[in-house]
This record gives sequence, C-alpha cells and structure tokens, in this order.
Amino acid sequence: MVVMAKQKGIVPLTGTIGGINFYYLNGKPVARRAGGGFNGKAIKEKASMQRVRENGSEFGHCSQVNKAFRRSLYPFYAGHTFTHFHSRLMTLFTKLKDLDAAHDRGKRRVANGVATNSGKKLLQRFTYTPACPLNKVLPFSYQYIATNHSLHIPGLDSSQVHWVKGADLLSITLGVLVFDFETLAFSLFESEPIWLTPETVKQDYSLSPTQAIHGTGVRIAFLGIRFYQLVNGERYVSHGNDAVGFGVVGIA
Repeated sequence: MVVMAKQKGIVPLTGTIGGINFYYLNGKPVARRAGGGFNGKAIKEKASMQRVRENGSEFGHCSQVNKAFRRSLYPFYAGHTFTHFHSRLMTLFTKLKDLDAAHDRGKRRVANGVATNSGKKLLQRFTYTPACPLNKVLPFSYQYIATNHSLHIPGLDSSQVHWVKGADLLSITLGVLVFDFETLAFSLFESEPIWLTPETVKQDYSLSPTQAIHGTGVRIAFLGIRFYQLVNGERYVSHGNDAVGFGVVGIA
C-alpha cells in the first residue's frame, strides 16, 4: 500500500531523502515512501503487465497528439493560460483513440478515431474553453461553408454579446487548422479579425482566411474570441479565464 501525505513547512522539499519522495502533485507539495510499485523490467517482460504496457503505449501516443494539437492552437490563446487544458484534451484524445476499431488494444490511434463520424462529432462538440464558451459569448447562428472556408454570421448584435466586465473591445477570428493526426504536422490559416464594441450596430459579417488553404490532414475550422480593454488608446487583453475562448465551427 502506498502512503501519501501533504508536506508541511515553510519551504517545501523536492527529491528523495531518507527513503521518502518529496514532489508536487496538482501544484501541492506531497510526500510518499520511496520504492514499491512496478519496476521497469517487470513492466516490460511479465505477462501480467500486458495491460499496463498497452495502456502506457496508448497514453504516450495521446500525449504526443495533445502536445502538437495545443501548439497548433496557440495563436488563439497566446499569452493566456487555461486551467487543466492539457488534462481536458487528454480526455478528448483518449475517447478518440478508443474509437479506433482497426487496431488491437495497445496500438489504437487517434487518427483512426478522428476518421469516423463519431470522432468528428467529438472534435466539434468538445468545449475547448468552458470559462468562455462560444455559444454563451456569441448567442447567434452562424454558417460555415467548407468549400470556400468562409464563416457567415448574420445579424450579429453586439448588445446581445455576453461582454466580460470592463471590456471595451471584442475580436472574432476564424482559423482553419489543417492537422495531420498521423504525422502531427499542422498549419493554421487565419482571417483578419472582426472588431466589436458594445455600441457596434447590428449587421452581417463574413470571415475567411487571408491565405489559400493547403496541406494534408483534417481541416478544422475554429472561431476564436478575445476581449480587450482600452488604456490610453492601446489594446490590452482582458484578464480572467472568461476573456479568451475558441471552439470548432466546422470540419472537412
């Protein structure tokens, strides 16, 4: 049995001292007795560890996809930190991997899950930024046309936007992500942003990337939103988890 305890003291320790491991878990200093668990040789060779090997292989694969996917989306949240973003995406990619019916356990891949209709629905319906969800901030209908990678938002009324407290501006950007879930290569093609103030009059808007879309992979259209404050005429991204968000509006 593994015994774990929280550390107490002014200066938390890290490392191994006197047979006790000191480390951080979810941002909090904890301690546990060193040793126990499984050794590497047993995991690699024992038949009883087969399921452990399978889970480890698939977990490592999902982690690689997760890292590349977060990098591909970075322009949408540059300078901003989302709580538990990595772990939430791991949940998504694990579910996508589970949809791979072509391979045995231990060899299942996210790419095969994404290729299914269920996989595409998971990608599109996943709430990427729960503190700033698109359908709450922008309670409007919109239409994404995959043939020319354009998004149309009819009758966008800024008075109905769920404005963050203290925000003076809202930017709305379309980005078409071409992501190869096998090679993990990606390219992001962005539109010029729409800028709204709380006083912007109701009107129709259209967004499309400024460059021609190219590359091999799944084409995923994301809509990104950011709230800003104006200080002496300069724009600054508003603070708070609800100030930056993005979500999928179409997949081709």
